[in-house]
Amino acid sequence: MDAQVATYDPAVALQFFKAAGRPELISEGEKIFDENERERRNKVYYLLRGEVSLLAGRRPIGSVRPGEIFGEMAVISRAPRSASAVAKTACRVIALDDREFQAALRKAPEFALMLMSVMIHRLRARIAELKQQNALSPEAELKESAAFDPKVLAQLVHGLADDPPVFYQEGATIVAEGQKGIRMYAVVEGRVRVSVGGRTVERLGPGGVFGEAALIDAAAARIADAIAEIDASLQPISRAAFLALVKTSPEFADTMLSSLAGRLRTLTAKLG
Repeated sequence: MDAQVATYDPAVALQFFKAAGRPELISEGEKIFDENERERRNKVYYLLRGEVSLLAGRRPIGSVRPGEIFGEMAVISRAPRSASAVAKTACRVIALDDREFQAALRKAPEFALMLMSVMIHRLRARIAELKQQNALSPEAELKESAAFDPKVLAQLVHGLADDPPVFYQEGATIVAEGQKGIRMYAVVEGRVRVSVGGRTVERLGPGGVFGEAALIDAAAARIADAIAEIDASLQPISRAAFLALVKTSPEFADTMLSSLAGRLRTLTAKLG
């Protein structure tokens, strides 16, 4: 699985959806789901034919064209819909509910990796917009977070990550925005502050992970700074180990997707 596998491929997405779902028709003007909706948040869609409009309130924020997927954020993050979707024209879609989607992901880890790539592309776009609008404000009140249970993460990584844990003193820079990256990191002990453009966007405690964007999008640079807020012990994870974890552990892939979706929702909310 090389760097090219992570880029979005409509043919791979179609194969993924066809293996688990059936096509259905949606009439022109029909609302597929509502913003902030919880009841119908459990479906993700692949558009075979037609066009779908995405709206925040009454404001158009994008459109979906054949070969693209939509609705995945609510399924992955298990959160309310972040936008409404309306059939701009008569559409043909394949819809998967959350159980079908998760079961299919477990059988197709390459699709999980592709979804991560899509989310990281969106993260980079949101960060660029926030910088342009000067909308990144200080977040000193941010609580410590972690994607994984520390013990579960240690079990997953054991035997795949060859590098020993690395110690960073309080205030030390771990990675810098703009650098090329060859590893991601899991927090074993301590706390790490993640910032973009000098503004804190996340604090990570034991079980937290960061730096995965540079592994999924190997040709791109780091999207954030990471600094040891207190003395910290970190487990480096190479790209080979990361890809192996995605392929062999559905739990790891699912948690990574949820973590990326959460970050994307947080940054998107700052755009108003």
